[in-house]
Amino acid sequence: MRSELPVAPGTTRMPEHRVAVSERGSFAFATCSCGWYSAARRSRDLARREGAGHLAQYGAGEPD
Repeated sequence: MRSELPVAPGTTRMPEHRVAVSERGSFAFATCSCGWYSAARRSRDLARREGAGHLAQYGAGEPD
């Protein structure tokens, strides 16, 4: 399911879901262009899987 605003004058489409995995110190977390973010994890693999789960539910593609 893709969320979009109605096509009408003065409105814009919602951004595509783009997930990236970032690191801060020894923690990794996934963030999405829609504003979603995962909890900080010591496991980079777990952060990637949470990002992939978000994309599977709300978008498409693989995390960056």
